[in-house]
Amino acid sequence: MTSPISPISGFSPVSGLQAVTGVGSTDAISGTDRATAAQGAHESFASMLSRGLESVQSAQGKADDLAVQAAQGTLTDPAQYTMAANEAQLGMQLTLAVRNKAVEAFQEIMRMQA
Repeated sequence: MTSPISPISGFSPVSGLQAVTGVGSTDAISGTDRATAAQGAHESFASMLSRGLESVQSAQGKADDLAVQAAQGTLTDPAQYTMAANEAQLGMQLTLAVRNKAVEAFQEIMRMQA
């Protein structure tokens, strides 16, 4: 008889997403995000997904703001824009990968015979 594989402690897909969007900051995950990441299994999938999408949207907004500042010449460090644009791109790629896997899983379930 084999025992089930236990989950990795402290791992949450959304906390990883938070880290992607917070690369430019010194503290990528705030205290409240740590508390919700610690909840892990107690948090609903919908709320984790919603929080992840909000994080990606926030990263894109930050990149857009920095792009405007760079175009206006008011941005002192162009590397800030580069990092923010990369963060937004990585967040979007992760979101698309999760969406594609969810669609594949749904299609596989629909192909199953009753």
